[in-house]
Amino acid sequence: MVSTPTRKSNAPVVQAPPEPDIVWEKLPEDFILPDDPVDNINQPALAAALTESLSLGGYLADTAITTTNYGICVKYKGKTAVKAPDWCWVPSISVDKSEVERSYTPVLEGDLPLVVIEFLSETEGGEYSIKSSYPPGKLFFYEQILKVENYIIFSLKTGEIDYYRLSEEGRYEPQAPDANGRYWLSEANLSLGVWEGIRQDRTGLWLRWWDENDQMLLWGAELTKQERAKAEQERAKAEQEQAKAEQERAKAEQEKERADKTQENAIAALSNLGLPVEQIASSLGLSIETVQQQLSQ
Repeated sequence: MVSTPTRKSNAPVVQAPPEPDIVWEKLPEDFILPDDPVDNINQPALAAALTESLSLGGYLADTAITTTNYGICVKYKGKTAVKAPDWCWVPSISVDKSEVERSYTPVLEGDLPLVVIEFLSETEGGEYSIKSSYPPGKLFFYEQILKVENYIIFSLKTGEIDYYRLSEEGRYEPQAPDANGRYWLSEANLSLGVWEGIRQDRTGLWLRWWDENDQMLLWGAELTKQERAKAEQERAKAEQEQAKAEQERAKAEQEKERADKTQENAIAALSNLGLPVEQIASSLGLSIETVQQQLSQ
């Protein structure tokens, strides 16, 4: 009979180390990204408008990226977790942009997102989900996993903004708008608010940026209009300055004519009194040549 070896009571028990909750790991090549449909045909237009004004305003560094329905991934509790925000601003990536064409992994490939914006979908509570089990809910993913400083939910129907900011305790706290109905994002040095108008044949509500001087960041088409208006203002200003200069020249000529006439009359009056040229010149503070020239006319 073969006896079964027994473990000594004082032998150490070797246990596998606990798997960390979050691992910044690139998306596996064979991972199939979810092909979520866009909830509203206006979403791409709103996302493009957000990026365009930032770019034209000089707020996007060469290494920055903004994403639209693009996978932001991380390994969470041993499983790859991916969310595709409707709009996301990453201040700087540390790899070539060609390396993040399929997805982006924060920390491993660059900064954490500065701002994530979700457009309110028809799915009840989707953007507000705090589900921690796999797959995690959106709010839980941005708050507890990515720890995005600024999370914004925008309703295209009502124009309402829900803005959450990460507290020092690592929890999202709802923020109140300012007197203009806008929300200040200190990291971006910009305010975000709602504006109603037309862009590319779409009339409706838009998310817009305002700088610290309360000036709205413009789109390309608006810059063109502004440049035309500026050129027209400069042209009108030049015409006004030209007209003013002409008026001043005419005034100077009139004053010269009056002065010449006064001088002429004074010379004639003194000459009629019989004063010699030298005395007339001395009395009027003129040269003898000027007096002689006047009297010869």
